[in-house]
Amino acid sequence: MGDRQPHLNGAYYGPSIPPPTKTSHSHGRRGGGCCCLGDCLGCCGCCILSVIFNILITLVIVIGIAALIIWLIFRPNAIKFHVTDAKLTQFTLGTDNNLRYNLDLNFTIRNPNRRIGVYYDQIEVRGYYGDQRFGASNISPFYQGHKNTTVVGTNIVGQSLVVLNGGDRGDFEEDVKSGIYRIDAKLRLKIRFKFGLIKSWKFKPKIRCDLKVPLSTSNATSGFQFQRTKCDVDF
Repeated sequence: MGDRQPHLNGAYYGPSIPPPTKTSHSHGRRGGGCCCLGDCLGCCGCCILSVIFNILITLVIVIGIAALIIWLIFRPNAIKFHVTDAKLTQFTLGTDNNLRYNLDLNFTIRNPNRRIGVYYDQIEVRGYYGDQRFGASNISPFYQGHKNTTVVGTNIVGQSLVVLNGGDRGDFEEDVKSGIYRIDAKLRLKIRFKFGLIKSWKFKPKIRCDLKVPLSTSNATSGFQFQRTKCDVDF
């Protein structure tokens, strides 16, 4: 038995293990997810959304940093409005609820900022009695420089239908007796700020001035004179 294989110490090692087979991997989609940047043409929707999102985040961060730098440099202070004088020559409500009025108002507008100018592109002054608007007028646009106080005036004159109910009617009767009328002047503005060579977008602050104005033709005011009034500013 020359072809008999020798014993290997009596141990059995089982069948031989075949060598591992090589498997190829495609470079396309994996697990149904989005492809890499090199394959954007294959899944452009996902890649474009990702790029747009990153751009928006970058813009928000840049704008925020720029706004913070501008604020730190210029340190803006609020603009201040006062009514320095008011003259009421007519304020008569007829039985037909037709109000005839003639009101002169003078305002001072103070810009306390050292490095910021203000463009007043639109100023509308509205007159209110109670909740009822009775008239309006406009002030011409102008530019206000640094640390500047500007005096402007307007005249609200005309007639309009004003229906007073409940408490407003009672207030009006009291004002007629005293000769002193509680009138609100509300300003609607469109303004822009100027930082050196940079101009801001438009802001629309709301200004409210609660006034007590004596009727100049009344003898019941007992010498009451109009008092300079600070206005509330709401940006």
